This record gives sequence, C-alpha cells and structure tokens, in this order.
Amino acid sequence: MQLWLDQFSSYLADERNLSPHTRTAYLRDLAEFRSFLERHGGGTRQNLARLDSLLLRRYLGELHKRNQRTSIARKLSALRTFFRYLVREGAMASNPAEGLSTPKLNRYLPKTLSVDEATALMERGYDHSLMALRDRAIVELFYSSGLRVSELTGLDVGSLDLREKLVRVLGKGRKERIVPIGRKAHEALLNYLEERGRPDEDAPLFLNARGGRLTPRSVQRNLKTRLIKSGVIKDISPHALRHSFATHLLDGGADLRAIQELLGHASLSTTQKYTQVSVDQLMAVYDRAHPRSKKK
Repeated sequence: MQLWLDQFSSYLADERNLSPHTRTAYLRDLAEFRSFLERHGGGTRQNLARLDSLLLRRYLGELHKRNQRTSIARKLSALRTFFRYLVREGAMASNPAEGLSTPKLNRYLPKTLSVDEATALMERGYDHSLMALRDRAIVELFYSSGLRVSELTGLDVGSLDLREKLVRVLGKGRKERIVPIGRKAHEALLNYLEERGRPDEDAPLFLNARGGRLTPRSVQRNLKTRLIKSGVIKDISPHALRHSFATHLLDGGADLRAIQELLGHASLSTTQKYTQVSVDQLMAVYDRAHPRSKKK
C-alpha cells in the first residue's frame, strides 16, 4: 500500500496540482485509514481489491466517535479520491467509497467585520516601525484583495505590479489569478517596501523578525495583536478579512460572478454563501425602516 500512497502523492502534485498543504492533509487522512486496516483489515497484507463498503462503514463508525462532521467529510473525500485513482490505475475494480453518504454539514455564516471595524483595524494602533508597517500592509492587502492566508504568505515582491496596482496570486490547484490592489493597500505596501530598502523581486514579500518568510500561523497571531491595538473586540481569523472583502463588495453592488473571480472560487455556489450575510443585513435595515415592520 505504501507504494500506491507514494504514487498517489505524485499524482496529486503533478496531475491535480494540489498545494503541499492539501497533499499533506490527504496523506495524513489516508495514513489514519491505513492504521485502521492494520487493526481490523489485515494490515499491509490486506488486498486492496478486497476492501468493501462494509469495512469502510465500520471505519466511518469509528470516526464518528471522535471527529466533527467536517473532519469526517474531508477524510471520506480523501478515501474517494485515493480509490478513484486506484481504479484508474487498475489496482481496484470499483470504488468502495462511492456509495457512502457524506455527513450533512451544519450551515454557518462566515464571521465578518463591519466597515467601521475594518477601518479601525486598518488605521489604529500602528507606529512607523518595520513590523508595524508590515502588519498594516498585510491587513490592507487582505481586505483590499480578498486573499487566502496561504496565498498572502506565498507572495514574493515580484508578485506585485505596483504601477498597475495588481497582485498575481497562486491559488488552490496552483491556479493563477490577477487581483486589483486598492489605493490604501497600495500606499501601505509602498511604505513597507520602502522601509525594507526596496528588496529584490524574488524575495518573500512578508518577512518575520528573523528575515524568513512569514508563516500563516504568525499572520494569525499578529492579527490578534492588531485587533487588540485597534480596539476591535472580535475574535476573527485572517479568513474573516476575506469574508469581509466579499461581503462589503456585495453590499456595495458588486456582481456575484465578479466576486467569484476575485476570490478564485471554482464554483459560484461557494461564493453564494456571502449572499446570506447580505440578506441578513438587508432584513435588519428593512425591520428598522419599513412602516409596517418597525417596532412601536
């Protein structure tokens, strides 16, 4: 099985163009399934062709005891993809995971900042030190361009076209997209790069205090510090700035298709979750303003 896992990893990288983070998650989930097989299915001696839905249902039963529905759905997706690959390569006659139902996921509304909260985060609590200029450039770019945290930390200086106010982003599946940079983000990036001494184009855009590329975990930690300094009492992640970017664009009249392109979503249905946020805001305005809805 290890040979197939190694080949599957290469398939994910070379043919599916998945990011290292996604490949690691797939392989970690499959390693957990392999451990289950060693306990219940004959271990490495288990013939893959003998795997059936009954054994997989037993595995899912174990997962339900200690995992959230989202985690179970992800692990099942990894199994389906792996078995689909094995069917393609002739190692299995059929995919035993195809008939299994994905757990119904709880719907949730993404956390967002209000426009006033976003403005406070961008403008309050910064001095003129290099790290403060970097943090301001980060939050401005998040909110201006709707980037994922992995996309932001993967940027090099050469990813920016500051003359045209554009950033070239390598998104999921290594799909490249070009996203506009707003005026305030453009200004913050110029100030940060000027303080760094105009670094070479192949240098990482955002550096940590030791001069290495900033990590997503560090971005998360620094954002919490910036929220406190700005006076915004809200526990949000970098992804909430991406949600805020999309929601505020939609509230301002932007087309959903255009927002889909800016976010790099493969499916419009992924983008449509932002419409629910705006509908809720619309209903709040309606309840305050309509003469037959206002409270006495």
